[in-house]
Amino acid sequence: MVDSHCHLDSETFRSDLPAVLDRARSAGVERMICIGSGSDIRSALSSVALAGTESDVYATVGVHPHDVARMTESDWETLEGLARLPRVVGIGETGLDYHYEHSARDAQQAAFRRFVRLARQAGRPVVSHVRDAHADAAEILRAEGASEVGGVIHCFTGGVDDARGYLDFGHYLSFSGILTFKNADHIRAAARFAPADRVLVETDAPYLAPIPYRGQRNEPAFVARTLGLLAEIRGISVADADRITTENACRLFRLGDHPLVPADRTHSG
Repeated sequence: MVDSHCHLDSETFRSDLPAVLDRARSAGVERMICIGSGSDIRSALSSVALAGTESDVYATVGVHPHDVARMTESDWETLEGLARLPRVVGIGETGLDYHYEHSARDAQQAAFRRFVRLARQAGRPVVSHVRDAHADAAEILRAEGASEVGGVIHCFTGGVDDARGYLDFGHYLSFSGILTFKNADHIRAAARFAPADRVLVETDAPYLAPIPYRGQRNEPAFVARTLGLLAEIRGISVADADRITTENACRLFRLGDHPLVPADRTHSG
């Protein structure tokens, strides 16, 4: 399995990250994409550092849409340098969040456009966070040529119509533990609708733990729960769902360019 979106640099993992990684590996998670996107560029820096020490962890770099209004030109210069590092496999999470609007919409849109341009310059796919903003997000991704490098709508929470808009220009949809929630029928419909070669699974750890772990700290090992439900929704075996989502993640993030290398994990708890 591939956990295509997790925040392993989160403070909540500081005390037991080696054990968290061991549980993921024991559960069959072979690769984890650590999303280096927080309130500032420190998340990008720490995610890149982690990817440099763990052979099955890769990084993305960005700043969350909530906080882009505070970005400086120095931040952009740092991210432009990080974007080209070998263990960096994506740009983001970037995107639009109109639910909270911690940054003004115009600031979010301007930063989103700039992040897509950075992705194209660096040859990396775009990892997008979209909440209550599907029409604007799809238009920006289309207008800025995101299809040239590909991308994924992480933690997809839209319905079939929203899914169709992204799929039409080649984007992937990633499903999180929300897929298991009782009030997620529209998301399950989108998971059933999407072509097999466009679906991913993720945890968004430490957030959004799937049932039966809802309310607990999420971690990459729990991606198996979401994968199992995705298989049920699509009427396929878990093994096939595993193979499909793994192949998709490897293709999107070009993980074939970064083969797994056996690592000394004697430090893990």
